[in-house]
Amino acid sequence: MAGNVRVDEREGTAFRVIGRPVVRDDVRRKVAGEVLYSADWVMPGMLYGKLVRSIYPHAKIRRLDFSRASQVPGVVRIVSAADVPVNQFYDDPAGLGQPIAQHRVFQDDEVRYVGEPICLVLAESADAADYAAQAVDIEYEELPAVHDPLDALEPDAVLVHATGNLVVEWNVRKGNLAGIKDNPELRHFSRSYTTQYVDHLYLEPEAGVGWLDNDGILTLRSTTQVLEHYRAIARMLNLPDNRVRVIAPYVGGGFGGKEDMTVEPYIAIGAWITRRPVKMVWSRQESLVARPKRHPFRMTYDVWVTPAGEIAGMQVDILADAGAYALLSPRVVFAAAVVATGPYRIEHVAVKARAVYTHNVPTSAFRGFGAMQMAVGYEQFIDELAQALNRDPISFRRQHFITQGDVLATGEVQETRVMLPEALSAVLTSLGPKPYPSQPGRRVGRGIACTMQPYGRTVWFQDQASCWMNVESDGSVVLRIGVPDIGGGQAFSLCQITAEILRVPLDMVRPYYGDSALTPPAGGTFATRQLYMSGNAVYQAASELKDVILGVVRDTWGTADWHLDDHRAVSSTGQTVSFAEIYRAATALQRPLDVHTTFYAPVGPKYDNVEGRAMKTFPDFTFGCHGVDLEIDEETGQVVLLQYAASHDVGVAINPVSVKGQIWGGVAQGLGYALSEEMVYQSGQCLTSLFSQYMAPVAPDVPDIQVMILESGEGRGPFHARGIGEPAISPVAPAVANAVADALVSGDRVRSLPITSEKIWRQMNQK
Repeated sequence: MAGNVRVDEREGTAFRVIGRPVVRDDVRRKVAGEVLYSADWVMPGMLYGKLVRSIYPHAKIRRLDFSRASQVPGVVRIVSAADVPVNQFYDDPAGLGQPIAQHRVFQDDEVRYVGEPICLVLAESADAADYAAQAVDIEYEELPAVHDPLDALEPDAVLVHATGNLVVEWNVRKGNLAGIKDNPELRHFSRSYTTQYVDHLYLEPEAGVGWLDNDGILTLRSTTQVLEHYRAIARMLNLPDNRVRVIAPYVGGGFGGKEDMTVEPYIAIGAWITRRPVKMVWSRQESLVARPKRHPFRMTYDVWVTPAGEIAGMQVDILADAGAYALLSPRVVFAAAVVATGPYRIEHVAVKARAVYTHNVPTSAFRGFGAMQMAVGYEQFIDELAQALNRDPISFRRQHFITQGDVLATGEVQETRVMLPEALSAVLTSLGPKPYPSQPGRRVGRGIACTMQPYGRTVWFQDQASCWMNVESDGSVVLRIGVPDIGGGQAFSLCQITAEILRVPLDMVRPYYGDSALTPPAGGTFATRQLYMSGNAVYQAASELKDVILGVVRDTWGTADWHLDDHRAVSSTGQTVSFAEIYRAATALQRPLDVHTTFYAPVGPKYDNVEGRAMKTFPDFTFGCHGVDLEIDEETGQVVLLQYAASHDVGVAINPVSVKGQIWGGVAQGLGYALSEEMVYQSGQCLTSLFSQYMAPVAPDVPDIQVMILESGEGRGPFHARGIGEPAISPVAPAVANAVADALVSGDRVRSLPITSEKIWRQMNQK
């Protein structure tokens, strides 16, 4: 049954499973080494695939010669653009019907970034494939390239695509900013901030195996965040959708990096052409060089402040480097535009957010999805404004926090509760008094950051998730849903929801997920949407199945007041009936104990990009606050993190252990973004292609993280939960940046990420 149901009614009794700190079964099995990932998959007669990639950021391919490579022992086939039935992917990432330069499966004409795929070597061994890939002879004609997005916007700039270098421009307007700019009573402040390229750096590199089964079905077992990629693969091969199957086993981390296709099209075309299984595993170097990154942003903030210290108006200019192809840049930049002013009440707003093509590696989805970069801007600017106005940054924030019922910069009303004052208080209480320096020559700084992060897709997408649930003859429950589990416990949380509503033991619920042929589609695991979408679908299915079960009970054992409890139906008179007995009764009544439901997210009108307004942009926002104390060595600029506190309103914590895990992981990942991680490029060439060159934090770099979970009970997810996967990372970098600025004392600030010890040292010594 399909329906548009708002899930906002609690059970009449206390929760049994929801809100309990249950240890997930997948965690136990992962720690024990029992879980098999895509790279562990091996099949008889398997070939190995290796991509040949461009070595130039911009060049014409004048000649492509496979003669030497084909002679390498073990080489079976070399696949190029001419072998692909439809050598083109078609995207409309903004959902507005805008023209977008499409990318190809294999480039056979003009390469536009270092690492762009040109052909695929298929061989009997991985070594043979690697060796043959190096033997492919490509003659290039180098062309001028543009690498700076500002340069790309110049009228005489080199064109990355014939349609022009502007990917998209989003506008947000509220009030009349132009009408207050010249008011002599208002003080004007302006600052700019920049963020860098970073890599997702998940533990499991991109990997997969593709094969044809006995029925001619093309099956791909791969590390992906989106099962529905089977449709794009089918279009690529001119096949019906039902001839392609995608299986996503446990994924060893995604963070958005496996939202776009990685190995899938290449193992698919290899298996389809050779009729043999094909395996591809990207090396870490290949992943670092060629896979899409987080967008670098340039953010310029202009603010006009009243004599009373109120922010009257804010203008924000956002420029994002999309790289050579759009991918998900329009959506990322839209999210950035929506939250550009942060969780603050401002009457007059003008935001312009642009993504620009360059001859750099493409950028796309990454945890935080544009909103994270903006937090780096608005939270630093709030601190700088408070300092310029001789105001305490804590009280200045409290003065401007949005509250429930306020109109946001986009024109939409904030419908749910905003617990930022409570989150801020929780963080300050956890941190306690600011510590003193540990010794002479050290400086201590404290930083605070408060953020808002959307969860779910923009409301003009027809988002939906389906679920099939049934009771087996022994009373156990089966849950089938096409959610990819990328390490956040997505599947286990759905089991908790099922067990809560049906009142069955958690170990009696078995999920089957991540298989496009066997599980109803649930959409991708991205944008912190799975708990919202699949969680509501499961809530809906379990509620309907509960009604079916109780209907069978009443029709068989009488119409007394029945309810479910402890894997049984219990009457008001004390009579009990087991689920196994109910199954037999349902069979006798010819009434199946299974339901299929689809949850449809509420749909709103498309965004008015001319007026810069919307009745609604995203389903909801998650609010949170982080704080950090750190110490800086004056001689070296080295940062030591002393303590960290994080608080978020998650609506209702489905599993507090998983919620804390998401926050801990978000903080650790955000600390790397703040202090050390950066993909460095020179004229489009990657200079950080090894682990030893990419400075990710390790365990000793991460302090103890105190987590305070708030529960307003006003989220849009099941049991009124809010998403937490992406919100956990957004406040980290601005909190660290503000702490570093606080330690510098003089008011100097490092306004570009990462805030390395070298940058800090220069800032301290420049005077």
